[in-house]
Amino acid sequence: MHFTNSVVIGASLLGLATASPIDLEGRAAACSSYTLIDTRGTGEAQGPSSGFLTMNSNIQSQVSGGKVYNTVYPADYSQNSASGTADIVNHIKTTLQTNPNECFILEGYSQGAAATVNALSQLTGASNTAVKGVFLIGDPLHKSGLTCNVDSTGGTTTRNVNGLEYNAYSNYIPSSWVSRTLDVCAYGDGVCDTTHGQGIDAQHLSYPRDANVQNMGTKFVVGKLQGTS
Repeated sequence: MHFTNSVVIGASLLGLATASPIDLEGRAAACSSYTLIDTRGTGEAQGPSSGFLTMNSNIQSQVSGGKVYNTVYPADYSQNSASGTADIVNHIKTTLQTNPNECFILEGYSQGAAATVNALSQLTGASNTAVKGVFLIGDPLHKSGLTCNVDSTGGTTTRNVNGLEYNAYSNYIPSSWVSRTLDVCAYGDGVCDTTHGQGIDAQHLSYPRDANVQNMGTKFVVGKLQGTS
């Protein structure tokens, strides 16, 4: 099986009448063409991650113009995801060269979540603006206290826990990305919740079959693509 990590957060929506200039900018036009960049967990074969199959199908049925790009990297037990991070960054940059209005959603499960988090600080300029949302599950770089941290029901039981690979020197979700991110971590998932779990356990493998997580991911991504959240 693959390794997985994730965290999510429900952010309240502000009405346009009270939205700040930053809020308005973040809710610009809906995306007519978009790419879901799917980065799989440890041990999953090259291709789509099981963690996003259901939600991606739902997203594409609700928002036209979508495609899935499966990040190319080993996803092996060395936990060296650097090539995955580079592939995410490169795919966004090269796509924008020919399709400057393309939108992107980043998705990462377990080691794939770490690869995704590590990419965020490298996305600048147009590459940064083009990414409308980030959805993570079983994230080993889960950092305590971020408002984008949610458990598998959208609650706060894993808001204040750290992931297996998080430390004072590791990367984590930058503050400028928090409003665009949902970092879902099931209570007791030992990869993203070391306070209540230990290592790869049933909770870490639960996301693909968890209807709450899949529905939460669908709603979050659709809102970002349509510019309504």
